[in-house]
Amino acid sequence: MRRYAILSGLLAAVYVALSVVVATGSLHRFDLSVSHAVAMLYRPGLLPLFRGLALLGGLELTLLAAVLPLASLVETAYKHNIVQPGPPRSIAHPDGPSLTLLFEDPTGSGWSFPSGHMTRAVVVYGLLAFVIQRLGGPGRLRQWAVPLAIAVVLLEAFDRLYLEVHWESDVLGGILLGATFLAAAIAWLEWSEARAE
Repeated sequence: MRRYAILSGLLAAVYVALSVVVATGSLHRFDLSVSHAVAMLYRPGLLPLFRGLALLGGLELTLLAAVLPLASLVETAYKHNIVQPGPPRSIAHPDGPSLTLLFEDPTGSGWSFPSGHMTRAVVVYGLLAFVIQRLGGPGRLRQWAVPLAIAVVLLEAFDRLYLEVHWESDVLGGILLGATFLAAAIAWLEWSEARAE
């Protein structure tokens, strides 16, 4: 931990030093040289790819990262307020490795509605499919993005039931909650894109 604190301090000092150099204009010639060199590499056919890459770091998509924690927060609030005990441990099978196991009640008496795995799966794989569908060029990946996302979600749903760690209603609740946040995230992306145009 101390090592990372020192590294953080060093990086902050380097950042401040670079900021001072940039503020004096000392790097302007270097910036122009790099800009001209990169301009020589430009190919119009690669524009969709690089627009997609830009979206990955853009404000609109990075703000969407808040969707997953927000969905998890709502899922947790529901779990603590809706009385729905999960399947008894006597019938449940060992669940897959997950950080969520760190937060579970060791007695197994926690509430299970909605399924957090399902909520997260719908949001993450749904958003991934949307981005690929929207930004991918012609090809099979774009064509199969949504069906593959649906397949992953259905496999996860079957997994929750197969391992008997959730009831069907938990799985459906997780799908619906995830779909709610997925739709909100897609609406945000659509709105951001329309505003940019």
